[in-house]
Amino acid sequence: MAPQPLTGKRILVTGATGMVGGPLATKLAADNTVFGGARFTNPAARDELAAAGATPIRVDLGSADFDEIPGDLDYVLNFAVARSNDWDADFAANVEGVALLMERCAGIDAFFQCSTAGVYESQGQVPLTEASPLGDSHRAAGFQTYSISKIAAESLVQHTATRLAMPTVIARLSVPYGDTFGWPTFQLMMIERDIPIAVHPDAPSLYAPLHLDDIAGSLPYLLDAASVPATVVNWGGDANVAVEDWCALIGDLVGKAPVFQIDENAIPSLPLNVSKLNGLGFHSSVPWQDGIRRLVDTARAAA
Repeated sequence: MAPQPLTGKRILVTGATGMVGGPLATKLAADNTVFGGARFTNPAARDELAAAGATPIRVDLGSADFDEIPGDLDYVLNFAVARSNDWDADFAANVEGVALLMERCAGIDAFFQCSTAGVYESQGQVPLTEASPLGDSHRAAGFQTYSISKIAAESLVQHTATRLAMPTVIARLSVPYGDTFGWPTFQLMMIERDIPIAVHPDAPSLYAPLHLDDIAGSLPYLLDAASVPATVVNWGGDANVAVEDWCALIGDLVGKAPVFQIDENAIPSLPLNVSKLNGLGFHSSVPWQDGIRRLVDTARAAA
């Protein structure tokens, strides 16, 4: 039986000015009381979040600034991430800060940790299961702290969930995108400007892109799976898609062929086996072709 939709809940979304956390907080605010947590170094972002129906509050995982977090929360969705390549700063925010956030919010129904498929060691075009080897897949691409700090975060989140008896789910997100954001949005701009798109020599570069509609749609299933010990789930669309293919579709839609540049330092193929997510009852609803068309149409309308 499918879980109940998220309605009437009190939800904290951290990273609410980020690429995924922001659109998700806005989407959830239509039917829930959503607190959007971020540092708000850009004051305009606070106003935009408030205008979208969420309540902006200051949350800084790097300094454990949690004074504005309210009580009586049902769920905490952690989408905050630091990618400064400063080891001390990124470990403080991505690892220690998450455990401190869990302690601050003890008593909630469930904690959701957004992890990444970037915790895996690439196995080429072989879809990765939750038991596949972990590795530093993003270092060569310049994200020195990203994979390692996310792996460390998963370990500490699992430990803290057990210590606090806090139902927790860790979702390893593939390529998130929506009508206005995501990796394909950047690639659209690159194609329009004849900027080469780096791809790994071990082609094709496969990923499991997940549209915002399905990010939001899968949340009830993932939260329902939260447990002690924590549940770990691959979080991606049902189809693994080559970046070369979705860029080719973008090119067809805008009338410009993408220019690819083979680069050994590009992020390698990280396809996902999403059988565990499917086993929870969720299947993605937005085919990647439709998602890319929506993205291009939105960009055209805004031009």
